[in-house]
Amino acid sequence: MLGAAAFLSLGLLAPQSQAAPVGVTAPGAGNLQGASAPRAIPVPKSPDAISANPRFRLSSQDGTEETGPRPAPPSAAGTAAETAKTSKLAAANACGDLSGVINSTGAALVQQLKALPQITCTYPLFNLTGENARKAFREDQMVTVANALRDNSATYAGNNSTSTGQLVLFLRAGYYVQDNNAATVGDYGTPLATAARGALDAYFASPRSKDVTDANGEILNEVVTLIDSTHEAGRYAGVVKWMLGSYNGTWPGQMNLAMQHVEWVVDNAFKAKNDARGWRAALKADPTIVDTWAGFITRNEAQLNRLDVVSNVGRYLGNVLDVPELKERVRPLLKDLINRYPNVGPTAPITMNLGWYTRQYDKNNCAAYAICDLGQRVLPAVLPIQHTCTPGLKIRAQDMSPGQLASTCTSLVGQDAYFHRIIGDKGAIPGDVNTDLEVVAFDDYTQYALYAWAIYNIDVDNGGMYEEGNPAVPGNQARFIAHEASWLRPDFQIWNLNHEYTHYLDGRFNMHGDFDAGMTTPTIWWVEGIAENISFGYRNERNADAIAEAARKTYRLSDLFDTVYGQEEDPEVNSNRVYRWGFLAVRYMLQKHPADMETVLGKYRTGDWTGARTFLKQTIGTRYDADFEAWLTNDCATNDCGPLPDATPPATTIPLCTGSDIRQFDQNCRRDNLAATTGNYSYHFVYLPAGVKQLKITSSGGTGNADLYYGGSWATPTSFLAKSTNAGNGETLTIDNPPSGWVYFTLAATQNFSGVTLSTQSK
Repeated sequence: MLGAAAFLSLGLLAPQSQAAPVGVTAPGAGNLQGASAPRAIPVPKSPDAISANPRFRLSSQDGTEETGPRPAPPSAAGTAAETAKTSKLAAANACGDLSGVINSTGAALVQQLKALPQITCTYPLFNLTGENARKAFREDQMVTVANALRDNSATYAGNNSTSTGQLVLFLRAGYYVQDNNAATVGDYGTPLATAARGALDAYFASPRSKDVTDANGEILNEVVTLIDSTHEAGRYAGVVKWMLGSYNGTWPGQMNLAMQHVEWVVDNAFKAKNDARGWRAALKADPTIVDTWAGFITRNEAQLNRLDVVSNVGRYLGNVLDVPELKERVRPLLKDLINRYPNVGPTAPITMNLGWYTRQYDKNNCAAYAICDLGQRVLPAVLPIQHTCTPGLKIRAQDMSPGQLASTCTSLVGQDAYFHRIIGDKGAIPGDVNTDLEVVAFDDYTQYALYAWAIYNIDVDNGGMYEEGNPAVPGNQARFIAHEASWLRPDFQIWNLNHEYTHYLDGRFNMHGDFDAGMTTPTIWWVEGIAENISFGYRNERNADAIAEAARKTYRLSDLFDTVYGQEEDPEVNSNRVYRWGFLAVRYMLQKHPADMETVLGKYRTGDWTGARTFLKQTIGTRYDADFEAWLTNDCATNDCGPLPDATPPATTIPLCTGSDIRQFDQNCRRDNLAATTGNYSYHFVYLPAGVKQLKITSSGGTGNADLYYGGSWATPTSFLAKSTNAGNGETLTIDNPPSGWVYFTLAATQNFSGVTLSTQSK
């Protein structure tokens, strides 16, 4: 167990999740795969989640399907590696320009390619654009080179002695450039498809194509990728089967790289719509490929070590569950593999990824794989740290120091008071009993993606998830499932912590009912916009992305009132609309039209979604569009979109109380640095003359958790007329038409508190 625990802080290969968001039940509860609950709010992907790091790379996720050449594995010997690097640099300088390749046709083109002194001389071809791209890679040029590769393969010697590699790389570059510049290069059709098949058939027909040597591997790794480029995975399923069945840990570096490239072939083949690449048909025609695939994992189990080729290629076996004719065949294989190796440590990428596929393609059938309790099994090992900030705010973490836990608690407690300063405080929504929030912090995105789906039954193709649950059910556990922003280390930060805590506060104080209730009409402009505003405002950070978007003037304000998740086809465009433009719309409305915003929130607080929608789309309609555009031009360009207006002035703007008795307040004054230990009280009172219309009592700042009680005599949790019991020290009570004479208010310590500011304001 100690050995396994030591591995937990290291990066593991994460499952890719594309399912629709689902609800969450208690961690590890029963058949987690089939549970359902009110929907969750997804978090924008983190830089780690969308990284182009080749170790985590899935080619179709990077925007273009084809890929540039990958570097060869480094030499085992340092001095040899440096010598090789120097030699490569010298050789690169000897390549010269590629104008001869670009401007040649027919046999001259083939001659120019073969004359290049080494394979790497072709790399600049991947960067061609415009007219050069068209001249080099139009279809007749590609057909010429494909036919040359076919003829060359007839005498293939298992190495690059006849410049086979240069021909392969030209074709690879052509598919890559055309995929990114189809309008410029032109379409590829039947002539190229036929020629490419002839070239690949001829290469794999050569006995030397199966040589397990670095010399052959240098060519084979690019030819395997060419299978992916040509979309011919089904035709060459036998090649994949041979590689799966033959691979072992003794393969040299370049052959190992060829095995790595099989990942792209099978991943993209499974994703192809309507089996356009013939891969599923090939598996059905030869089901023994599935057995060979499972054997590839068990035979090479000694290599399982997070980012190894066996884990990377082996995990895609789970996709076979999506082939109905093969489901019964693959079920026992997956059951064996998932339970054969530990679910933590170096074997976690294979076991947890294969487990994820059972959730994706065989939901409600976890018993067939003996993993209905998988979440319960991994929870204690993966998230061993449990910390209480306040009775209503807890942290469960994978790896956080005492200092990091304390700073996270302080941040959240302080944000509570800030939120009410901006929004005001009319108390929790009647019937909302979401008094408790659990913050779950994985060590990085990869750990989150690897385990959160099993423990909390959520999707993980995001940067985290806020699970509100049903706030009307006593004992409901609101939960923010997140990960550390590992790319910011050594600085510590939980990705989107303050954004997601705003969702909790907004749901409790502004949005009636559960998350689904609030989605009956478009409210995302507010839900995500206020979360962005509070997060950036509280942290005193400039929202550079939103300010840059403002200059583009992409949307009218009246359009933004219609924003919903997934509205724009391009995920990045959709993210801009939801988060950046949500920030801008909410910022504008809070600054320029606070009375209108209060009307909208008043309807949100009572669940009058239709009334709010009517007010936004008909009463406001397009009236503010021109002013919004002017605001984008002026305020956002010159003043970072201006400050958030305070609904409640900071306590520090209220004068200090002057009386010697620290319990006594004037009608408008504050006292700082109040403290009490758990279970004890800080008692206070104020004398009100006749005619006072309203008394406002506010507490903020400090550490710990103090609740606020008001009464006609000494107020306590069992004897009071009004109370405010938020998490942390951000409490506000507004007493309309209070009685004249002495009135009393108390800070009750539900947890040790200190450094708290308490103020009174009357009018």
